[in-house]
Amino acid sequence: MSAAETAIPETATAAPRRLTGGMLALLAGLAALGTLSTNIILPAFPSMAVALDVPARALGLTLTSFFLAFALGQLVVGPASDRFGRRPLVLGGLILFVIGSAICWAAPDFNILIIGRVVQAAGVCAASVLSRAIARDLFDGEALARALALTMVAMAAAPGFSPLLGSALDTAFGWRAAFVLVGAAGILLAIAHLTVVGETHPADRRRPAGIGGIARAYVELARDRRFILPASAVSLVLGGLYAFFGATPAILMTGMGFTSLELGLFFAATVFVVFGAGFAAPRLAHALGAGRVARAGAVLALAGGLALAAGGSTPDIGIFTAALSVFLFGMGLVNPLGTAITLQPFGSRAGLASALLGFLQMAMAALATLLVTALPLPPTLAMAVVLTGASGLAALAFTAHGNK
Repeated sequence: MSAAETAIPETATAAPRRLTGGMLALLAGLAALGTLSTNIILPAFPSMAVALDVPARALGLTLTSFFLAFALGQLVVGPASDRFGRRPLVLGGLILFVIGSAICWAAPDFNILIIGRVVQAAGVCAASVLSRAIARDLFDGEALARALALTMVAMAAAPGFSPLLGSALDTAFGWRAAFVLVGAAGILLAIAHLTVVGETHPADRRRPAGIGGIARAYVELARDRRFILPASAVSLVLGGLYAFFGATPAILMTGMGFTSLELGLFFAATVFVVFGAGFAAPRLAHALGAGRVARAGAVLALAGGLALAAGGSTPDIGIFTAALSVFLFGMGLVNPLGTAITLQPFGSRAGLASALLGFLQMAMAALATLLVTALPLPPTLAMAVVLTGASGLAALAFTAHGNK
């Protein structure tokens, strides 16, 4: 592939479609399945540790292994979908995810569970990365921002409500029930993809590419300011979100005495903050411009991190909740609008662009969750440092990008 072929300035898209409820549900489901399959098992870690005869701390490997396989798999799935179409990659990925869920359900020991988690991640990464590529195939401009915003609103229920659901499943049926549920969700999404959307990347827009060509395309994309600045900003803020998920159980359960049910209810309540931001994002972008609103969202997220830091190492629940609500509202503006800004210039290579964006997001998630546990600080202050640093860098990236 020549350099000219790997340059990615196109803004062309497939014939636009109207955003229907069925399409929104499908895009949200594809985007949320990976997060659902991770967060739903968090409340079951104690019972999983007992059943598999490992220390509870070792269960963190189920997250690390998942994130790594997820991040690397996207780099293959994205360009493969640009070459062969979205449909075979989505369906193949969902089938692989269901197989991985079955391995986890039947796992007789910890090592087999980790293998199942890697298989799960290798499959579900296709659903996540291609949900964005499919949206880019079908929509453009403000319509793309609206589709992504509504998708993020819908998928916010996955990280918010899944710990509560996981706690209920663990109590009623045992920890293995969570893998049955997510496997069934994968089957339903495969059926929905066949009936609701189908193929969105037509054959006349596909290009053959070897490994060398794909590598050059990734390098050129990473050097393109139109991509790397907003992609970095979105990834940094989402890294802060994963730090919040990783640190909050210890803060609330160990530090404040919350039960697992109360923790699940707390996560569920945060969904409504993200809902509000997701509904506001397309309206604000229409009035003020996507770039301005995304920058404002990063500044809000920064303010939330600073407020959390100001609360000290042992803030009361009111200060903790208020600070995180400000961060989450800012994150809810940055995520859909920053994603739309990132993908907008790269229509015919939406799979490749979405794959690199997804890789950056998962890499930042892994780094943020590592930092929030490794920093020699109380959990609340460690989370405040991660949220503040990530949001501040995101605001700088959006400012350097200069998109209005």
